[in-house]
Amino acid sequence: MNKTFFIVGGDLRSAALADVLAENNRVFAIGFDRTAAMSERVQMADSIVSFSERADCIVLPLPVSSDGITVNTPFSGKSISLESLTHIIKEDGIVFGGLISPEVREIFEKRDLIVADYAVREEFAVLNAVATAEGAVQVAMEELATTLSGRKILILGAGRIAKVLIGVLSGFHTDITVAARKCSDLAWAQVFGCRSVPISGLEKVIGGYDVIFNTVPAVILDENKLKKISRNCLVIDLASKPGGVDLNTAGMLGVRTIWLLSLPGKVAPVTSGKVIADTIGNILSERSVSHGGN
Repeated sequence: MNKTFFIVGGDLRSAALADVLAENNRVFAIGFDRTAAMSERVQMADSIVSFSERADCIVLPLPVSSDGITVNTPFSGKSISLESLTHIIKEDGIVFGGLISPEVREIFEKRDLIVADYAVREEFAVLNAVATAEGAVQVAMEELATTLSGRKILILGAGRIAKVLIGVLSGFHTDITVAARKCSDLAWAQVFGCRSVPISGLEKVIGGYDVIFNTVPAVILDENKLKKISRNCLVIDLASKPGGVDLNTAGMLGVRTIWLLSLPGKVAPVTSGKVIADTIGNILSERSVSHGGN
């Protein structure tokens, strides 16, 4: 691509992303005070004012911000305001980020900057689902006192992560049931060799599973369903906020529940960083084609 990238904040995924982009671009990184190993090709900066040139692209983390004002910088003790970044990018530059909120988008768009959310791209979502599913299975294997083989598994939802989970768990010879609202999703579950049950019928069967994986970002496992779950069952919630489990009630009832947020960045940061880099490359290539190669 031969562009100048500023990688601002983020976790180990951002560090891996910087390494990948630095193979063919000039890459600067800020917001990594603590140990986040990057290759020598990546030039580290201490502060915004230390940048001597402007960026073609700024890459913000996933998620970009927790307060809509500063960048998410878990590897730094210093805060970086989103507003300050508008002064270090070229007028025709692009700001990339993951799960960009409307208030964050407005900060850049009011300066007529282009904003692109890599996390909403289908190729990112599909490949990110692989890391999420594999990480979830890893946690299940660590937490269970038994093998996965022969266990009765319930997957709530039938989206990308659920589909990848089916593939991974099938290799362990598990007995998989998929719960979903749409009849079409239940039909696909059967095609994949799984049992199926409508969400509306969960309370009748939910007590018979060893592990439950939730992928739905809505509270499916409420008090009524939690009361019927076996106390030997492990519940792993993979959904983004607000999650799919009433955690307070689960705690009071003694239902063992683990909520795994940002799992790809924890279990497979290098792979996840490359996925982000590839997605950004796709976006830039599409823009180049649509603008006649400019």
